[in-house]
Amino acid sequence: MEAQELLQDIVFVILYGCVMGLSIAAALYLLLRRSNAIAPGVTPPLRLRLWAAALMVENVVSHIFWLLYFSHPTVSGYILVCTQDVVLLIPIVAGFLLSMLQDRHRPVWPVVVALVPSIVLSALSIIRNNEAFMEWMRIYVVVVFALFMVYMSFSVRRYGRWLRDNYADLENKEVWQSFLILVVLILLSILYLFTSEQSKVLIYLLEYACIVIMALLLWRVETLQALSESATAEDPAGEETALVPQKLLVDMTSLLRKNCEEKQLFLQHNLSLSQLALAVGTNHYYLSQYFSQQGLTYNAYINGLRIGHFISLYRKAVAEGRVFTAQQLAFESGYRSYSTFSAAFKQRTGKSVTAWMRGAGE
Repeated sequence: MEAQELLQDIVFVILYGCVMGLSIAAALYLLLRRSNAIAPGVTPPLRLRLWAAALMVENVVSHIFWLLYFSHPTVSGYILVCTQDVVLLIPIVAGFLLSMLQDRHRPVWPVVVALVPSIVLSALSIIRNNEAFMEWMRIYVVVVFALFMVYMSFSVRRYGRWLRDNYADLENKEVWQSFLILVVLILLSILYLFTSEQSKVLIYLLEYACIVIMALLLWRVETLQALSESATAEDPAGEETALVPQKLLVDMTSLLRKNCEEKQLFLQHNLSLSQLALAVGTNHYYLSQYFSQQGLTYNAYINGLRIGHFISLYRKAVAEGRVFTAQQLAFESGYRSYSTFSAAFKQRTGKSVTAWMRGAGE
């Protein structure tokens, strides 16, 4: 449809203005509000909050550029707004997604460098005052984004393993589900921005998608717990400590039994590998290597102890004839979330909690 026709559509103008207003409000909220309105008990990463605010600001800038184009549609104007979206949107999206992964700092500059050829192609199109190079620019940008998504997929999987190697409780820490949803929504938006045939339905859908993305960004920022510890920060000797000596393995087993299992330290919520290492009297690196050489993760070790404690509590309660609930026993076993306990229990025993209890623990 003709770009100027959109400005005569009152419903679209209102929707367009609402999206811009919501983006401004969300950016101000992320930048100025210190407390957490969605999940008060969670402290989100500051870096993630800033990248989310940058995305909101970019959305406003993008809407302004497109509004100018709708008012005075020209070939050069169309190329400029597309280039603006490439230069700002993709690096900011990359920065936000990378900030969700807190095992180490991942720079955004490689994404910026990778987009330089697309800027050159856009400049050539502007110089010629036609879209001769725009198709190549669109293809190139999609390829760059796709390669970045492949990198992120591997990084998210690695991050999941890192979480299990360092944290007993994964609530408000995992990112793979929100990552997949964000990728699908943002990729659809990026693909649309470079679609030469623009229909009224697609333009409306893009505005609604912006609202959904904003809501999801706010939810993700507010519900992701900031992690201050690094799995690699405490490696005391680098490559020289690739393996833990056998004697230390034996000692570590005894230390864990004495300081963690007998004292029931595993019942503490959000007990991290570093905290356990401190309580045991060793360091993060050695304890991590110990679990690795035992063929299990720290998360599996703690969950095994907690589920064993749950089974003991269950059998004791049954023997004493006490009234109880599985949720109550799960909380007493160190879990804050029953769904997390249920998933861990099934993974550990091969049965659901209900099925196991129905069979009287047999």
